[in-house]
Amino acid sequence: MVKGFKILPIALLAATASVHASQTQPIQLQDIMQFESLQKPVIADNGSVVAVEAKPDRGNSRSIVKQLETNKTFDLVGASKPQTSADGRFVIATMSPDLFSKETAKKEDKLSDALVLLDTQTGTQQQFEDVKSASFSEDGQFLVVWFSPPKEDKDAEKKESEDKVKVEDADVGAPLSVIALANKQQLDFQHVTQFVINSSSEQLALAINDAQAKQHQLLAVELKQLTTTTLLTSATDFIGELAISPDASKLAFTYGEQANKRWGREYQLGLYDLNNHAALSLPQAEKNWTLNQHSNLNFSQDNERLFFGRVPSVNEQASIAEFEDKADVLNIDIITGKRNLRVWHGEDKKIKPQEVKEYQDELARTYLAVLHVKANRIVQLADQQVPDIELGEQKRYLIGSSDLPYQKMITWAGFYRDIYLVDINTGNKLLILPQQSSYQMPTLSPNARFMAYFKMGDVFIFDIANGRKINLTQNIATPFANEDHDYPSPAPGYGFGPWIEDGSSVIVYDKYDAWQFNSTSHSGFMLTNGEGRKTGTQFRLVALADNTPFQPTISNEQTLLFHGYSHINKADQFYLGKEGIAEIKQVTTGEKKRKILARAKNTETLVFSEQRYDLYPDLQVTELSSFENAKQITQLDKQRQAFAWGQAELVQWRDGDGLPADGVLIKPTNYQEGKQYPVLVYFYRFMSDRLHAFPDMKINHRPNFAWYADNGYAIFLPDIRFEEGYPGISAVKALTAGVQKIIDMGIADPDAVGIQGHSWGGYQTAFAVTQTNIFKAAVSGAPVSNMTSAYSGIRHGSGLARQFQYETGQSRIGSSLFSSPQKYIENSPVFYAERIQTPMMIMFGDKDDAVPWEQGVEMYLAMRRTGKDVVFLQYQDEPHHLKKYPNKLDYSIKMMEYFEHYLKGKPAPLWLSEGEAYQEYQ
Repeated sequence: MVKGFKILPIALLAATASVHASQTQPIQLQDIMQFESLQKPVIADNGSVVAVEAKPDRGNSRSIVKQLETNKTFDLVGASKPQTSADGRFVIATMSPDLFSKETAKKEDKLSDALVLLDTQTGTQQQFEDVKSASFSEDGQFLVVWFSPPKEDKDAEKKESEDKVKVEDADVGAPLSVIALANKQQLDFQHVTQFVINSSSEQLALAINDAQAKQHQLLAVELKQLTTTTLLTSATDFIGELAISPDASKLAFTYGEQANKRWGREYQLGLYDLNNHAALSLPQAEKNWTLNQHSNLNFSQDNERLFFGRVPSVNEQASIAEFEDKADVLNIDIITGKRNLRVWHGEDKKIKPQEVKEYQDELARTYLAVLHVKANRIVQLADQQVPDIELGEQKRYLIGSSDLPYQKMITWAGFYRDIYLVDINTGNKLLILPQQSSYQMPTLSPNARFMAYFKMGDVFIFDIANGRKINLTQNIATPFANEDHDYPSPAPGYGFGPWIEDGSSVIVYDKYDAWQFNSTSHSGFMLTNGEGRKTGTQFRLVALADNTPFQPTISNEQTLLFHGYSHINKADQFYLGKEGIAEIKQVTTGEKKRKILARAKNTETLVFSEQRYDLYPDLQVTELSSFENAKQITQLDKQRQAFAWGQAELVQWRDGDGLPADGVLIKPTNYQEGKQYPVLVYFYRFMSDRLHAFPDMKINHRPNFAWYADNGYAIFLPDIRFEEGYPGISAVKALTAGVQKIIDMGIADPDAVGIQGHSWGGYQTAFAVTQTNIFKAAVSGAPVSNMTSAYSGIRHGSGLARQFQYETGQSRIGSSLFSSPQKYIENSPVFYAERIQTPMMIMFGDKDDAVPWEQGVEMYLAMRRTGKDVVFLQYQDEPHHLKKYPNKLDYSIKMMEYFEHYLKGKPAPLWLSEGEAYQEYQ
């Protein structure tokens, strides 16, 4: 029987009552908490069904399931993370405990998820309890449900004999059920630790590991008949990872002695012939390489290569010696072995916090090897000099890389790698690009004959057979380096699109247009026919392959879908083109923000969204060739219609240097021409691309635009452009010119302009009020206040030193503290605290993993010492962005109260006028 099986009634989507604009109500915090946002949708391979999670900011999600042909809609209340079967007949989704249960659960309570299975034809639902994970087979005919391990009976456990085998949690198996969806025929298994289904949905393989019974089995299930075959069995060897070749002819697996702890368990590679039901002999393992618990297995799509990870050795976890007798308490070795010490050496490649943060990842690191199945030959591809290989379907070469020579200089110079071509047949490595930026990785053609890369402003192609590097763009006047790059480092390129599947051409981007370069003639032309630069539109290809996050290749004469973003009106449009032809056709109209969200694997059905500040991004469905017939399939804009809503418009001006600048002005609800309003300035870097974006309806570290607009504020989002070495004053010039523009427009009350920024925006906020009095109140979240002390601080999230951020990164100083100390002082707001006339509220989480929270303390103490109006909010045990909902809500309330007091003259709340005394709670 299916665990926890029960039948649920059909649940059709209940239509929300439409609210006429005249019946709108004020936006309350509870409205924001309950406002639903659509997550990434999924679509059946045949394009018949779309499912999407609607997630409130606080509370439980629901999943909306839409049958496109019948227009039938199902609402799975409490369900999240939906998946569809290939034919759209079935949908599964996770049913999590409700929020009240989570909030009131005790530490010892183990809440578990359930799974709901919906039949979209009949509306019947089934629910399975205590589910760890579930998935459909690729053909959608089978459902595999993996349950949570059985809960232990503590009383019974105490009575068990002392010779019970101790099993690590990761080695504990769990029940698993395989269900044929057509007839509900079912197979149930126990003690499953791993399973895999091949891509053609013919075979399911299971690893069964029951340590107590000393039974370890490798099983194969022929899915069409649901018959089970035991392939291998052992009393001692734990079955680890599994992989089935796409043609279901081979099963790869790892195995190692159960008696060894998982940490130190050495695994071996096994290969089973599923056609002939025989274990295959593999080459003898090399002395210097073995497998461990992290050795993943992957077959190539042509079934000819098995990729797997190896390690030089497998060691037991280090342990601390314990005191065994009275004499041990004076044993120097045992005593000092219990020390808590980390030695920081000047020649360490990684500083200790980075080494500690990356320790677990390094323990899980394996070095890629390949088994050539037909030749029965293993080739080691990665090694300790070139540890990283980009896995792909190429048959001759792969791209390898190493950051080892640059790990020390990462501290101050940023991230670099040496790029290699790795021969799959021999393991030989050819250095192609020394010290390449880690953000400028090359791309390898599908036939592994060519590699394209960007270097020092130009696009190159490397002809592998001839060993030639050809500059594709040296005679083209169009720049291919980032034209908006304002960092003290070489400008990067705009990246690559897909290759043509035969490797004959590659797609390359400039700021505006998409180019197609021939691999052999080296000639190029603009697929977008120069329309991008002529119209100020940035064209990029949209992925149209198998629901993957990127499009690996395109075929000859394939219809292409382009996303076009206008730098002029900030709107998106979709365009159709064709491979090999310099021509595009616009297929959408109207100024909106648009995004492709999903595409059916076997049809041209697309799911996309359109949004404006005053239009919710509901889902729409269309065929690639007929956008004019798009159909809206969700109705969540009805949430917005319950409230009055502001309007967003583009504002343009000249910045402090006389250069053109853009920004977004969101007018308050019920805006009246000629009336001046309090203004909230929110910014970071480029903000004008948010002109048509629906506001993020969440409670977090940012001001909620809709809430502020509904409370009578105009919101201003200006673009900021920076000058190398002078980030602070660059921000001030951009901000003051932008604010003066909206004052001159008659919209901003010049005595009621507030500013809020977080992180890099928090720094700019703190610096701005030291240089101008145009702002009447400022809220600075997680700001750097003193670049001289922050320079050699630690980013606790990554363990990296912060020096690179100042020399070549976001802070844009362009040199070290030691060579240009004055620049660090000039750009640090703490040194100008005496100038501040603007009240400021500083917010930090005291476990900030990006900016040391002591930076907030420095600014607070400087303003306190100089007698300035300052308040500091220290949220305990919080990282760079607040995570705990009570803290996010509290900060949102306090931010609003702060601006209401200083910009509208409302009475100050007690926490602001008197502070709050420290208090401990039970």
